[in-house]
Amino acid sequence: MQFDARALTDPVERSEVRAHSQQLRSRFPRATRRGSSDVARVVVAVMMLVISVPMLVFGLLALLFIDGLVAFGLAFGCIGAGLAAAAIFLLVWNGSAPERHYRFDRFAAANGMSFHPGYDDPQLPGMLFDVGKQRYSEMLVRGEAPRFVEFGNYQYTTGSGKSQQTHTWGYIAVRLDAPLPNIVLDAEGNNSLFGSNLPVRLDKRQRLSLEGGFDTHFSLYCPTGYEADALYLFTPDIMQRFMNRAAQLDVEIVDDWLFFYSAAPLSTLDPARWAWQFSVVGAMLDKIARWGRWRDERLRTTSVAPVAGVQPALADPPQLRPPEGVAEPGRRLKRRRFTRIALAVGLVFIFIQAIGITLSVLS
Repeated sequence: MQFDARALTDPVERSEVRAHSQQLRSRFPRATRRGSSDVARVVVAVMMLVISVPMLVFGLLALLFIDGLVAFGLAFGCIGAGLAAAAIFLLVWNGSAPERHYRFDRFAAANGMSFHPGYDDPQLPGMLFDVGKQRYSEMLVRGEAPRFVEFGNYQYTTGSGKSQQTHTWGYIAVRLDAPLPNIVLDAEGNNSLFGSNLPVRLDKRQRLSLEGGFDTHFSLYCPTGYEADALYLFTPDIMQRFMNRAAQLDVEIVDDWLFFYSAAPLSTLDPARWAWQFSVVGAMLDKIARWGRWRDERLRTTSVAPVAGVQPALADPPQLRPPEGVAEPGRRLKRRRFTRIALAVGLVFIFIQAIGITLSVLS
């Protein structure tokens, strides 16, 4: 994959950005118009201003009228001024959605790819795309050769009212040559203190242990009964590529797609991040070509009707090679349901453990 990142950082003319924005609206009239990054930036800036103004006022009053609080007032005023300056920078920052669209469009063209602003409710089969509500993708950079690849950011919300939460992800989608069993690699390096950062919980009985230190980098989940198929797909050389190149990304194989997930946006203006993402995809493309030869033996034709009017040697031909596809048990991993009762039990357990530790320390 060629790589030219100058469009991400080169100076741009405001008139060109405005003209490109109008052209983009005509090219993609039904594209997402949310500008989620801009909304978040404005919200943060307003919050910083709300905090900084009282600090500035208090600092100024302390400096002018309260002799004993001069140093305190100076410190408060400096902090408030810093917050105000940062808020103003965020509000006037030139990384607005139209400029980012312009840069990504030029970046995609320079690398033989295409750009799309994004979609509401993208129709992709990965686990990321069927949870929550208000789902949409944005800042999509796509390549068609040697196989379809899409880099993008994705956002959805869960909960409602005061408990509503926005989840932002980055993803890379790679089209495969044939459908494969649903397999997930849960990266250990991006998990939190409370466990996996995946948006769904998988049944741990589906976990398969692999050799060569792979388990220290990833937890691999495959459908029950498909362990041998997972070993066929994840040969030692492919496992090494994942460990060396994508150890910070969660991975999912589902239908005829390979997904890489990141809890941080992947479509950014950072050339170094793009160079790494291109290296991840480039390292995998030549290795996953053999995956297209996999067939699910569960779909093999078990009997073939005799063919009338032919020689006996041809009347009972050998069993046909299984067709492309995955039998029903292998199409989706089983998920765990994290109920409120389980949450309550977990909190009670943690509370009891904390009391026990406290009593042991005090005794």
